Amino acid sequence: MEFDIFVVDAFTDKQFKGNPAAVVLLADWIEAEKMQAIAAENNLSETAFIRFLSSNQYEIRWFSPLTEIDFCGHATLASSFVIFNYLNSKGEIEFITSQVGSLFVSELDDGRIEMSFPNQRLDPIEDIPEVLLKGLSYSPVQVLKNRQAYFAVMSSAKEVECLDYQTEQLKRLAPYDVVVTAQSDTFDFVSRYFWPANGGDEDPVTGSIHSGLAPFWAEKLAKSNLVAYQASNRGGVLYCSVNGERVMVSGYGVLYMKGTIYI
Repeated sequence: MEFDIFVVDAFTDKQFKGNPAAVVLLADWIEAEKMQAIAAENNLSETAFIRFLSSNQYEIRWFSPLTEIDFCGHATLASSFVIFNYLNSKGEIEFITSQVGSLFVSELDDGRIEMSFPNQRLDPIEDIPEVLLKGLSYSPVQVLKNRQAYFAVMSSAKEVECLDYQTEQLKRLAPYDVVVTAQSDTFDFVSRYFWPANGGDEDPVTGSIHSGLAPFWAEKLAKSNLVAYQASNRGGVLYCSVNGERVMVSGYGVLYMKGTIYI
């Protein structure tokens, strides 16, 4: 079997920044074990597998090197970049998922790719897990949660950027990941994302968490359009807009590699 594969740096307009994702094109689904093996071999934070259904409609599944993931924004952006630029599609793309329903993606005039995600609001929690507090070098001023992660709100962007974390402690929060975030003077807010239980220590740029972060900060800052920065070593900029039950997240993509998988 042969499959086309692309690697795209997502949420950046510069190579070697943002978050790299692999995109594998399938005519038909292959065994999940084989997709997992490909993702492990790629050893990127995410590999997306997309299957053509009809004009501008695809099924999508996401795998980290460790496991299948329910929802991944940066690999969805990377997949859309490939479809728009190498499969000659125009107009809105619909991705069908079994986990979060349909995801709709458009290409903006300035070249950004805009994704429409379901609003994954955050709920405050009072009983903060002790391992979360032990796993972070700064104490949060508030902790919230959604279906994906714990969200620790810090007192400053500097705390987010300088924070150290303990992988073994955060891994005990599985199946939940951990986000740290704070308001920023340069951007509307900054964040970092740790997922030792599901993929790796720190994810460079994570589109999916902004479907929870953007509604939280939109309410805090009383504005619906926000610019966010994920403060990993690679870094990435995300443009967010909150519109009721949908959250629009957009960013740029840059091609790094195109090739063929032989199995």
